[in-house]
Amino acid sequence: MQFQVTEIEFDFTDDVFPDEALPVEEQDLIIAETCNTIWEAVDEEDLIEEITCASGWCIKSIDYLHILN
Repeated sequence: MQFQVTEIEFDFTDDVFPDEALPVEEQDLIIAETCNTIWEAVDEEDLIEEITCASGWCIKSIDYLHILN
């Protein structure tokens, strides 16, 4: 199935360096790239795993649309 992310919130905290925040510009870029990608996944759980693996960040919340062919 194909998915289009409409809104996403990542957990941009770093367990290794908790005092070093990821710059907002980089956060915005990761969010934009995620929302501008059509994701191929089996279900919502797989979608979350695909995005987490691709971005390197855990997801706090996500909204998406199913893309029908």
